[in-house]
Amino acid sequence: MQMRNIKDIDVYGKYVLLRDDFNVQIVDGKITETFRIDASLPTIKYLVGSGARVVIISHLGRPKGKKDTSLSLRSIAEYMNIPFVDDCLKKDFLSNMNNGDVVLMENLRFYKGEEENDDSFAKELAKGFDVYVNDAFAVSHRVAASVVGVTKYLPSFAGLLLEKEIKNLSHIMEKPLRPFVAFIGGSKVSTKIGVLKKLASIADKIIVGGAMGTTFNFALGLPVGNSLYEENMVNVALEIIELAQKNKCEIFLPLDKGVGKSFSKDEVRINRDADKIHDDDVIMDDGDKTIARNKQLLETAKTVVWNGPFGLAEWGEKWGRASFDLARSLSHFTKIGKIESVVGGGDTVAILNDCGVFDDITYVSTGGGAFLEFIEGKELPAVKALLK
Repeated sequence: MQMRNIKDIDVYGKYVLLRDDFNVQIVDGKITETFRIDASLPTIKYLVGSGARVVIISHLGRPKGKKDTSLSLRSIAEYMNIPFVDDCLKKDFLSNMNNGDVVLMENLRFYKGEEENDDSFAKELAKGFDVYVNDAFAVSHRVAASVVGVTKYLPSFAGLLLEKEIKNLSHIMEKPLRPFVAFIGGSKVSTKIGVLKKLASIADKIIVGGAMGTTFNFALGLPVGNSLYEENMVNVALEIIELAQKNKCEIFLPLDKGVGKSFSKDEVRINRDADKIHDDDVIMDDGDKTIARNKQLLETAKTVVWNGPFGLAEWGEKWGRASFDLARSLSHFTKIGKIESVVGGGDTVAILNDCGVFDDITYVSTGGGAFLEFIEGKELPAVKALLK
C-alpha cells in the first residue's frame, strides 16, 4: 500500500493543515494519558524542521456540533506549549505565522459539518492552506470532512505516524510469524464480528475473553448468572466457532470466571468454573485457570495481537487480574524475543500503562476502531484518499 507522504514534497514556507488525533481523556482540565499526542510529535517536528507553517486540527469527544468548553483542546495546546486558536475556521492569524511556527485549532466537532463530511465545511477548512497532511490513523476509518472531504481541495499526504501504522499493521497481517495468536476481549461480540471472522480465517489460535467470552460460553449452553452478555449474538458466536474449525483455527474460551454477588468493585471475588456459575453470580473477570491457560498459550506463540480487556481492569487488580496478567506475560515474552506483539484499542493501551509495560510491546497502535477495521481487511476511507 503506497501512500503519498510528506517526504515526497517541499513544505518550506508553506501553510500545512495537519490532522492529528488528540482525542484523549481530560479530567478536570488535566490530560490523564498523552499517548496519542506524543505519537504525533515526530511529524510535527519534521514539518517544523522543514520550515512549514503548521496548523493542527483535531477533535475531542462527541459535542454533536455544539460548542462545549469541557471538550476544548485548549489544555492540549498548553501541554504542547503552542498557541491556541479558539475556532477551527478562523484564518486571520495565518498572516502572522512564520516558517516553523505551530498552532492548534479548537475542536473540529464543534461544527456539525465535520462528522457529516459537509463539503462546504471541508472547503472552508482548506481555505488559506497549501498542503494537507493526515497523521490521524485513529480516525482514518471515518468519512469526515477533516480526513476525507478536505483532500478534494488540497494536495494531500500521509504523516509519519499514519505511514508507520499502516506499515506495522500490514506486516503483522500479511506475514505473521507463526503460531499467530489473537487475544480478543471487551464487552460486545457485536462490535467485533468482522474482526473475529477475519482472524478465524488467518490466525492459528483465538482467545476470546471478558464479556465477549461470557457470550460465547452462553452460546455453548454454559450458565452465565446475572452477568453482561449478548443473548442475540448466540448464532454469530456459533458461526465464528464453526468458521474457525473449518480453517483449522483453535478457539479458546474462558475456563472459569471471577464473580461477585453484585456489580461492585468492593465485592468479594470468587473464582468459579465456567460450568458452575450460580444464577446470582455477576461475572466481572476471567478466572485463575483461564489466566494460567492463557500464559501457556503465550509461551508457544510467535505473533500476538491483543485488543480488548478481559475483565473490569478499570477497577484495579482484583477485577483486572486477567488483563493485567496478560499484559505482564506479553511484555515478558516480547522482551526475551519470543513474541512479536501488537496491541490496539484505548482500554487495552491503558492496561499496558497501568502495568508499566507499554514500552515492552513491539508495536502499540493509536487506533481503536481503525485498528479493528484494518485488521478486518476493510478499506479505510482516509487512507484511500492518500493512495498514489
